[in-house]
Amino acid sequence: MTMAQRKRRLVSDELSEAALQLLASKGFDAVTIDEIATTAGVSKRTFFRYFASKEDVVVQFLADMGVGVRAELAARPLGEQPSVALRHAVRVPMAACAGHSDKALRVVQLILRTPALRARFLERQDQWRDDLAAEVAQRLGLDPGTDLYPRLAAGMALTAFDTVLQRWSDSDGAEDPADLTDRAFATIAPALDAVE
Repeated sequence: MTMAQRKRRLVSDELSEAALQLLASKGFDAVTIDEIATTAGVSKRTFFRYFASKEDVVVQFLADMGVGVRAELAARPLGEQPSVALRHAVRVPMAACAGHSDKALRVVQLILRTPALRARFLERQDQWRDDLAAEVAQRLGLDPGTDLYPRLAAGMALTAFDTVLQRWSDSDGAEDPADLTDRAFATIAPALDAVE
């Protein structure tokens, strides 16, 4: 990583942390972009170099998960049952959440409890669904344009992911995300593995 990349990452992290602290203490609607920038020690103009909106600061924390899920699915053995491969793919971001539990829990709760953030997060998940469906289709030699299975499988996997996030959030981090993920996929495995 170059010096410029490290600096960019540092500023982005500072903005995210400032935003999370303010939003957690004051609520989403009460915090302005000016406050976030000031707390992070940057200008409003600098803020907009990194993020398009206040919502993006928060959602960015979870935004890379979709890329991680697809990459993990692509790395799974080809002969694996779809439910097993998708469960392992979804466990990766859930393990990342558990690994940063305090910060991740605050972000997840903020996203799930703030309508504007929840809407932005669901927009991101739509893109993940398309990417995941393409990967499922490629693994199984299906045509994502004509076969229903890839998009349905991706949708079920992301619904399981969303359900686990909600349950983990509602439990204030008390429930284990890995266990919740395993339980969710045990429920949907018969449908996922019924691919023809």
